[in-house]
Amino acid sequence: MAVYFVETSALAKRSIAETGSVWLRALLDSSTGCSIYVVRVTAVEIIAAITRRERGRTLAPTDAAVARQAFHSDLATAYQVIEVTSALANQAMLLAEQHGLRGYDAIQLAAGCEVHVRYLAAGLPAVTFVSSDTEVNVAAVAAGLPIADPNAHP
Repeated sequence: MAVYFVETSALAKRSIAETGSVWLRALLDSSTGCSIYVVRVTAVEIIAAITRRERGRTLAPTDAAVARQAFHSDLATAYQVIEVTSALANQAMLLAEQHGLRGYDAIQLAAGCEVHVRYLAAGLPAVTFVSSDTEVNVAAVAAGLPIADPNAHP
């Protein structure tokens, strides 16, 4: 069974049609039995992204409402949520300093690393970090995470 940590830039493609959306939806389809991890701040970022698209009139209000509802449902049932702790924030600060990442990007990567380390320590397969952000992907590779970029699958 595959395990993914899905960062916001990639997860947004599940709600908003963009390059890589079809691939991401297939990757994370519930019929695959995969485990999907996200960090708590992802919820804020996804709702903000959907709402920005709606207000910018690139997403119809009815489509935005459906996307928000689907996300809330997935958050409650399909995603395993990593909480932001002091230890996670400290790790994120180090990653931000090492790689020049933006704040929430560093939190995303720190959470992905945390899940990855847990899995490896338990003798389980590596966790794939899924992101559409090139800078975050470069940092993830440097941190030893296998990555998957939906943008590589138009």
